[in-house]
Amino acid sequence: MQLSTWIIDGTLQPGEALRDLDIAGRLGVSRTPVREALRRLEDEGLIETALNRWTRVAPLDAARAADLYPVVEALEMLALRLAMPALTGPDITHLRDLNAQLGAALQHGDARAAVEADMAFHGVWTERAGNRELHHTLHALKRKLRRIELAYFHAGSAGTESVEEHAVLLHALHAGDVEASVRALHANWQGSLRRLQHSGLGLT
Repeated sequence: MQLSTWIIDGTLQPGEALRDLDIAGRLGVSRTPVREALRRLEDEGLIETALNRWTRVAPLDAARAADLYPVVEALEMLALRLAMPALTGPDITHLRDLNAQLGAALQHGDARAAVEADMAFHGVWTERAGNRELHHTLHALKRKLRRIELAYFHAGSAGTESVEEHAVLLHALHAGDVEASVRALHANWQGSLRRLQHSGLGLT
């Protein structure tokens, strides 16, 4: 539903009040599907409610980030191992282009473009892994990460370190070194989480 997209892409900000009647009007639907959507979003941790008092967009949660990052990292490392035999020269070139796009977006202070480039970069080996269950699971988890990633890439210096970590990964991928590639990916996820936790970006 459009409501989840508004929350994930930052159109609706953390802590912003949500009123089912207002949302129904914006979407041109009745209040019933909106209420059902709000219940699902609460289950996903994207909104929070106090019965008969308020409903609001959930704050960015440091504990949630700490829970999600290691899971995504582990699954991506698996995807990378599966994908390595299938990665081609054009794939490596595409990865270099995406990393350059990430760097350019950060230079221009465009956090959304940075998130898109970073997600696409990590998505290359997820696609090449050839495992649909793994792909769908990572897609669902990364959807939850998107709000956090937007906050992360608003801090340009932190994002710049990701560009550098990607370059190390690209070197290992170009060499066809599976273990060095997995280590570089591990370092990227660990570094991202560490920088996020020390960034002071309003995570509660």
